[in-house]
Amino acid sequence: MSTSRPNARGRSPSRSGRGSNASSGTSTRARASTASASTSTSARTHPSAGPGGIIARRAARSPAFREKLRQMALGLQPLVQVTTGNVHPSFPRTLLGFWLLTEPELDEMARFYHQRTPGPHSAKYPCPITWGPSLTLDEKRRKIGKFIGLRGCLTPIAVRSSPQKSLGASAALRPSWFKTEEQIEEDARKARVAADEDDAMKKKLHWYV
Repeated sequence: MSTSRPNARGRSPSRSGRGSNASSGTSTRARASTASASTSTSARTHPSAGPGGIIARRAARSPAFREKLRQMALGLQPLVQVTTGNVHPSFPRTLLGFWLLTEPELDEMARFYHQRTPGPHSAKYPCPITWGPSLTLDEKRRKIGKFIGLRGCLTPIAVRSSPQKSLGASAALRPSWFKTEEQIEEDARKARVAADEDDAMKKKLHWYV
């Protein structure tokens, strides 16, 4: 009489399947817990992110701050190099980008657009500027701002240096037809004075006309 014994191999897959399901469930719960912890950490690390962040709340309360954000996001038209038509890689795309330019980037932009060393192409730009080794970071930023057409970037009279002091030995290399920004401003001032004098003379002698 033969007695059949239970097949151990047949029972193994059932136990293995239960173990696999349990392991999968544990792994899923672990991933969900990790994702939740990551989200919580991100919210604590970046409180300004999202529609309810610090920046959004401050902009909602302060019209002036909201206006400043709008101004910083204004786009700037790129200026091309007269010899190649290329745009400098560091040319700011927004007003905020202009205020974030570093001193090496300002120096490189002045060189790229032929303003660092006077030459035959320097005066071919709409608003040429002078560049000297003694300029401060603020003065360099103002000059580049004026060069690319930003308003309010004129060099203050109190800190403006003479062409001889700002250029030094490089002034001797300047072509006779080249005018500095100070000379351009002086010519414009003289033209306004002459126009005012002509108007005054016409008013005095209007009955002769």
